[in-house]
This record gives sequence, structure tokens and C-alpha cells, in this order.
Amino acid sequence: MAFLFRIQRKRTAGAAAKFTGLAMALAVSGCSLLEDRSERYVNAREGEPLQLPETADESRFGQVMPVRDVTTADSGRMYRSTIPQPPDMTSEILEENYVVEELDGQMWLLINDVPGRVWPAVSSYMNNRGLGVAHDSPQLGLLQSELVNFSKQARTLLELESDPGSDEQLLVVQARVAPGVRRKTTEVQLRVHDVASNPDQLLAWQSGAEPSRTDLATSERLLTDMGDFLRGREESKSYSRAALGMVSEPLVRLNSENEQPVAIEMDLDYGRGWSEVSRALDEAGIPVVDLNRSEGWFNVDFRTESERDAGWFDWFGDDEAPRHTFDLQLEEADGVVIVTASRTADYDGDNRSSELLSELFEYLY
Repeated sequence: MAFLFRIQRKRTAGAAAKFTGLAMALAVSGCSLLEDRSERYVNAREGEPLQLPETADESRFGQVMPVRDVTTADSGRMYRSTIPQPPDMTSEILEENYVVEELDGQMWLLINDVPGRVWPAVSSYMNNRGLGVAHDSPQLGLLQSELVNFSKQARTLLELESDPGSDEQLLVVQARVAPGVRRKTTEVQLRVHDVASNPDQLLAWQSGAEPSRTDLATSERLLTDMGDFLRGREESKSYSRAALGMVSEPLVRLNSENEQPVAIEMDLDYGRGWSEVSRALDEAGIPVVDLNRSEGWFNVDFRTESERDAGWFDWFGDDEAPRHTFDLQLEEADGVVIVTASRTADYDGDNRSSELLSELFEYLY
């Protein structure tokens, strides 16, 4: 029995050595013997619809596992380089809520909610702070306060003197509630207006007006206070049916031809459009090699992950510097900003301009 036992041990040791050698060979070859099936979906053909007999009751048949329809905006992401990720159910939730943002002399409070819910909250804020609401228009998204001068609470909020003189300037506060650039967000602006007398109607909102630094400081203080107020009453939100008439068309649209994205259209001024594209590139993790705001272009690196991956040699060196492979161009025409993409002449990779626009659109809107 001892002799047989020794023979079995020798055979076991030989098998182990063979297995170890095979494992090392596979590791060195990078598992090239295994088929990469991650791209099969790209070339998969659509099957023929199921043909039922004429006598069959169609109401008794259905899909066991329904497949969602692919929209035009999604079709640009069906490319070979990367398997599309499943939808992120938290993508519509901002990392921070009630954030005061400023760009080119404009300031607003960004809120992660629809205008129909923000409208009554802004009205409650104005009443709570002693401003009151003298005139409003849900369709225009405007609320206008009573004269600030005759409310002690409102005077404190605006840091007016406790003992006003007879020649004190009369003031009213306007709030503008509008759909935000990103989906399901709202932007609120606050402005203080000088008036000669108590207005008997809603004042026009001057979109192109450039406030002074003092006005911006006042707006920032009011918007910060409003953010604190809204944050404290999140459990008691209400909805305004009157605000349903507020213009809610998306400010960012993806234009396509033959089911391929060709341009992004932004209903924004140039400064705001440039800022949003810059933010979207940063959040999407697309490296920017160079940029020029006055000429309206971004030079970006939009190579695939496989092109950027140096494989085994990546362990022994620094990360490769971004390469200029695609261009983004911004042009202002007829009050909108048009964003287009193109591949550089010296880049011989696939032309993924449509995919670049599609991915950028996801982070813009």
C-alpha cells in the first residue's frame, strides 16, 4: 500500500505542475484564449416578429422580458468601444441643492425640483420675510413684492437704515422662477428695483440688465436666505396648478439626422452656454486639451478606453497625457448656441463625433 501511495503522490504533483504552467501561460498571454463577447450586441440582427395563427387570441400573448425602445438621443451611444451602462436612477438628483450660482453678471438659486413646486415655496418665502406679494404672473414666472420701505422685517432683510429720511428711495423686490437648464430643475432670480411710487402693476423683467456689484451682493444675500428657508420646509412642499402654464420647454435639445446626433442646440446666451458645456465636459470626464472662449472651441480627447489603455506597460510608467482627437465648436445664431463636433485630421481612429455629442447632451440636460 505504501508503494501505491507514493505513485499517486507523484501523479498528483505532476498534474499540479501542468496546471500551474497552463495558468502562467494564460496570464502572460492576457487571457487571449477567451473570446471577448462584449461587442456582440453591436452587430446583432433584429429578429423577425412572432407570427401568430389567425385564430390565436393576441391578448393572451406578450413579452416575458420587454426590451425598452431606443430613442434617437440614445442611439448615438450604441458604439463598439464601451458597453452602454444601465440608466442611473439617481442621475436627476443634484449633488447639492439650493446652490447660488453666478455667471456673467447673472445670479440665481439652483433648485432640484420642478417649477410647479418651487412657485408656492417662493411665494411663502416672500410673505414670511415681510416682503409680501403685490403682483404675480405664474405664466411669466414673476412675483413682485409690496413696497419694502414700510415693512420693518423687510427693511432688516435688505439692510436698510432703521431711521429713513424723507427722501429715501422706494424699493420693490422681484422674483423670477424659470425652468433650469438641467432636467427637472428650477432657477430663481431675485432683484431689487428702484421705483418712483407704489407700482399698480407687474414691472417688466429686464433679462439683459447688468446689475452692479452692490446689486449682486444683495441678490446673493437674499438667494442664500431663500435657500435656507426652502431647505427648512422641504417636508411641507405643495404644488401650484397655476404654475403649470409656465414655459417648460427644454433649454437644451439634441438635433439628429438619420438617427445620428449632429448638433446640440441651447436656448441660452453665449456666456451661459459656454459655461454649461465646460461643466458638462468636466462631469463627463472628457479631458480638455485646449480651449478658446472668444473663438468658441474646445480641443478634447475622446478616444476609447481601449485606445487610452496601455495594457501591461501601464504599470511601469506614468499615465499618458491627453491627446487632441476631437473638436467642439460653439456658434451663436438667432439667439441660440449651436454645438457641433468633428474629428481632427491627424487622428486615425473611428469618427465618434455623434457619440461625443450624445454623451455631452446627457450631462448638459
